[in-house]
Amino acid sequence: MRKKVIAGNWKMYNDLDATAELLNGLKKGIGNSEAGCTVIVCPPYTSLSLASSLLKGSIIKLGAQNMYFEEQGAFTGEISAAMLKSAGCEYVIIGHSERRTIFRETNGMINLKIKKALGSGLKPVFCIGETLEEREKGITNEVLKTQLEEGLAGLGEDDVNKIIIAYEPVWAIGTGRTATPEQAQEAHKFIRNVIGEKFSPAVAGNIIIQYGGSVKPDNAAELLKQEDIDGALVGGACLKADSFLSIIRSA
Repeated sequence: MRKKVIAGNWKMYNDLDATAELLNGLKKGIGNSEAGCTVIVCPPYTSLSLASSLLKGSIIKLGAQNMYFEEQGAFTGEISAAMLKSAGCEYVIIGHSERRTIFRETNGMINLKIKKALGSGLKPVFCIGETLEEREKGITNEVLKTQLEEGLAGLGEDDVNKIIIAYEPVWAIGTGRTATPEQAQEAHKFIRNVIGEKFSPAVAGNIIIQYGGSVKPDNAAELLKQEDIDGALVGGACLKADSFLSIIRSA
């Protein structure tokens, strides 16, 4: 039985005061009662050290929203895997649709980031998903397969066993539109089948595949009931303790 994983992507929100307020609210609401569900928070870089300190002794795990694929160097504004590790991170989101669309990240760049994260002891949350135009053209599966094959190129089964996949239809992120549970399940099943073909049925059976795209307290339970949906990558609804706790309890 795959364990549900609920991750909160804070994006470019929350200064240090807001970070402390949100994390203290989450710790109070969770206690140790949600041990059957893995909970991850991904604050901005500036809040990682504070978050790591506040989360000591908590079941809540810490992740980052992005990283660069080089060890160090003259890359102004970038953050390395080693820096994230030293700040207390265990997870890192890689290939989020906003990184792909706004910052023009390619599948090749994402593949380099995944390899660097794994080599540095971080667990990637690898995001894939189609745009509205791609869905309307009927090429969702082709897009997902390409993103999977190119993003995971050169990796073995042991590597993939350490990765979480997050399916996030781009047309449902921050728009208030959500894939129906049936649409989401169909995509998740397809992703699992591709992993099975590329690696092995055992890897496909064990890999965690989250859904991301306007997940809220009122739709989380139905999404999480689907056979191949193993959790959620939550955006806006993770910025308030009450709504994020509600989603966690649904898992």
